[in-house]
Amino acid sequence: MPTKISIRFFNDREVRAAWDNEKGKWWFSILDIIAVLGKYDDYAKARNYWKYLKNKLKKEGSELVSAANQLKLTAADGKKYLTDTFDDKGIIALAKEFPGKKANRFIEWFTYGEDTIDRKSKQKAYALFESSIFDSIEVGTVNGLKQINAYLFGGLYDFAGKIRNVNISKGGFTFAPVRFLADNLKKIEAMPEATFDQILDKYVEMNVAHPFREGNGRSTRIWLDLILKKSLKKCVDWSKVGKKEYLAAMQKSVSNPADIKALILPALTDKTNDRETFMKGIDYSYYYEETDDIDLPDGQSGEGGDK
Repeated sequence: MPTKISIRFFNDREVRAAWDNEKGKWWFSILDIIAVLGKYDDYAKARNYWKYLKNKLKKEGSELVSAANQLKLTAADGKKYLTDTFDDKGIIALAKEFPGKKANRFIEWFTYGEDTIDRKSKQKAYALFESSIFDSIEVGTVNGLKQINAYLFGGLYDFAGKIRNVNISKGGFTFAPVRFLADNLKKIEAMPEATFDQILDKYVEMNVAHPFREGNGRSTRIWLDLILKKSLKKCVDWSKVGKKEYLAAMQKSVSNPADIKALILPALTDKTNDRETFMKGIDYSYYYEETDDIDLPDGQSGEGGDK
């Protein structure tokens, strides 16, 4: 049985996957791939097409269908169902059954980026849950946030886990100026975290501070979950928080945190030690950062982060 669950995104559509420890590879939901490539809005249409395609492939003598593997994956209703899956080779073969442009774009996305910094960082984030470091992270402190950032990006950036010494901005908004950053971080660390409102206020202020040159959003969301776990015995089920809604609420939170609080509150769960909840949280956290850019001095690249 798979021990890790992952969600990938293509054109803002979910592609579920499960890790097979025994065979050492990922298995991807066939229906998700068909829904993406066929632009189907519901699984009934995707399921009907897969039924048609299976019959077609069998008649052609293709061995692709026999390569499918059934695994239990979590559906939109929160329940697990047996789902047809392919490994990476099967997925590429499946994609080639669709029109050229669709298949080419999908295959390029599917096969690209295994060696990118983001992909490597994401793998480190998956591993964090099961590492001894996870339980030793200081909760609610600046040092704890530095520990998280250093783990996610250590070996990928020389400045991982280090407070930035340059000013950064996004979309005309400048995060905490370097000359005030140290004092700001001391004040944020001292903020109370006994209630939900207090915790979210602290999270918003840390986001405005944006203490690192890279990885602020991804590091701070884990930091937030650890505070929620310690103080309220809750964490965020990030799969219930839409990307557009989250980014819009975080943008508004600079002047008014009401929207982000209203978005996060119903997404709280008591599954604080659940591996799948954590893994999905990482998938969504990295998804929020896709295509976002930060302007750094001297043409340096930066993370999208939360404004």
